[in-house]
Amino acid sequence: MHAFAATAGVLIVMAILWEAFETIVLPRRVTRHFRFTRGFYRFTWKLWSGLFGRARPGKRRESYLSYFGPLSLLGLLTAWAALLIVGFAMVHWAGGSSLYVAAPGLPRGFWTDLYMSGTTFFTLGLGDVTPRSPLAHALTVVEGGLGFGFLALVIGYLPTTFQAFSRREANITLLDARAGSPPSAVELLRRHASDHGREALLELLRDWEGWSAELLESHLSYPVLCYFRSQHDNQNWLAALTTILDACVLVIVGLENVPRRQAQLTFAIARHAVVDLAQIFAAEPLRGQDRLGVEQLSELRAALAEAGWKLEEGSAAEAKLEKLRGMYEPFVISLARYLRFALPGWFPPASRRDNWQTSAWGRIVDGIVDPATVAATKDDHF
Repeated sequence: MHAFAATAGVLIVMAILWEAFETIVLPRRVTRHFRFTRGFYRFTWKLWSGLFGRARPGKRRESYLSYFGPLSLLGLLTAWAALLIVGFAMVHWAGGSSLYVAAPGLPRGFWTDLYMSGTTFFTLGLGDVTPRSPLAHALTVVEGGLGFGFLALVIGYLPTTFQAFSRREANITLLDARAGSPPSAVELLRRHASDHGREALLELLRDWEGWSAELLESHLSYPVLCYFRSQHDNQNWLAALTTILDACVLVIVGLENVPRRQAQLTFAIARHAVVDLAQIFAAEPLRGQDRLGVEQLSELRAALAEAGWKLEEGSAAEAKLEKLRGMYEPFVISLARYLRFALPGWFPPASRRDNWQTSAWGRIVDGIVDPATVAATKDDHF
């Protein structure tokens, strides 16, 4: 029994140390051998989303789901610390519990080893329980050093995570005035239909090429960021990425007077991010769900034509459009279902204003706050 406890304790300590190293220090690969963190998030997210994810879509539902990201991050760090303490306590117990107990009220046995392990890991130095044997001394020194190292990693890990989240959200917020709330490809192109807007569209796609690359790097290294939700219930990182992919597809298929090269580059890295993140969460692509039917395609052409864009026509163009959509839509649909995100449509909603045009007291109309205004108009926003 003691040999089994010693082996189990050493394995627990080594496994958690390696998991923490892979999660915090080593840039995350898409595939991994040890999956404690992945199992932790799958289990806790399944419980959390099952409890709150079935509520009616809206601000309250998004508010409940938004708590999961920060709380799960703290829960993961707590789980690591608890398992390390238990692992060292098992080794202490297997070594014969060679501890001197100065406080008479402390219980003997494994609970004393657990108490000793906890005070050592958190470097409390109370002195009521001290090691006696060389093995106990060595374990105390090693665990105390790991406690210091663990605290240092946490201090560096949390700011890095929240800085990556802030950088991600900045561009999502900037997309509000460029593509609407929620964003859509048709609205994005409509707001960039002028001659100056076409140049701005290329610049926008270039910026989102960099944003997609940064998203891929940061969210593969720290997948917990995928659970962090945006401030507004009609915005999220997956919806923004999908809108950019939709717009890139339309440019690649053929829009007059718009170079396709930048759209191809942005599409490539954005699609790469979607596929790798789907693999991280084992979200298999869901095919057979069409976001743009035949009738909607006709409406899309008409909406673009009304805005001043002409989308290339013909069977070859439609086949190309379908092929490109098939490269990313099954993955974004799967990720949206797993993360309980609302995917944007190709068209803007008929009765919504941008988030920047609203306030806590009502909607802003012609510079005046009007609480009675409910429906949005279709006039220009600027």
